[in-house]
Amino acid sequence: MSETHPEPIDPETAPAAAPSAPRPLSLRGRAFKALALSPEPPLPEWLAGLDAALKRSPTLLKGRAVILDCAQLKPEPDALEMLMNELKARGIAVLGIEGADTVLDGLPPLLVKGHPSEKVEIPSVPAEPEPQVVTSITVEGSVRSGQSVINPTGDVTVMGSVSSGAEILAGGSIHVYGALRGRAIAGAARNPRARIYCRKFEPELLGIDRLVRTAEDMGTALRGKAAQVWLDGGNIRMASLD
Repeated sequence: MSETHPEPIDPETAPAAAPSAPRPLSLRGRAFKALALSPEPPLPEWLAGLDAALKRSPTLLKGRAVILDCAQLKPEPDALEMLMNELKARGIAVLGIEGADTVLDGLPPLLVKGHPSEKVEIPSVPAEPEPQVVTSITVEGSVRSGQSVINPTGDVTVMGSVSSGAEILAGGSIHVYGALRGRAIAGAARNPRARIYCRKFEPELLGIDRLVRTAEDMGTALRGKAAQVWLDGGNIRMASLD
C-alpha cells in the first residue's frame, strides 16, 4: 500500500481564515456618592470659609469623591481654571464639574443631572485652650523719680513706694504697698472697674479710665493715709482704707 503525503501549504497563497466577530463593547452606568462643593460669590470669602472648615476638620475631604457645583458661581472658563488651582493647592481632587457652561481641556469632565443627597455635617474639633497669659507685673522695690512702669493689659503691684516724678500706668488696677507720691493711672485699657490702692496717699496725679485728678483737686483729707481710688457714676471717688 502506498503512502500519501499532504502537500505543504504556502502561507502567501493560502486562503485567509474568516475573521471572528468583534466582541460588543459593554457600557454600564454606575452611581457613587460624592461630596459637592458649591462655591458662592464673592469667591475670596467662600475660600476663607473653606479654609476655616478644613482647619476644624483637616480630614473632611481627604479620600472623598468631590464634585464642583458651579451653578451659583457661574465662572468664566479662566476663572474656573483659577478656582481649580485654588482647590488643588488645598489638596482637594475634583472628579467632575457640574453647573458650568463650558470647561477647558485638562479640567475634569462636565457632569449633568446630578441628584442632591443629604447634607454632610462638618465635624468640629475642640479648639485647644489658649495658654494663660499672666497680665500682672510686680515691682519688688520702689519706683524712683523719672522711672515709668507700664503694663497696658493688666495690674501693676509695687512692693515699695512710687517717688515723686515717677509714673505707673496699668490697664488694670494699681497696688502700691508703700507711699504713692508720683503719678498713677489705672484702667488705661478702658477698664472703668480698675482701682488704685496705696499704703500712703500723696499722689501728684491720679487717673482711672479717661478721668484724671491732680493733687490740687484732691484736698488733704486723705494725705498720708492708706487709701483707695475708684470710679463711681463717672466720677473719681477716694476713701481711706483704715
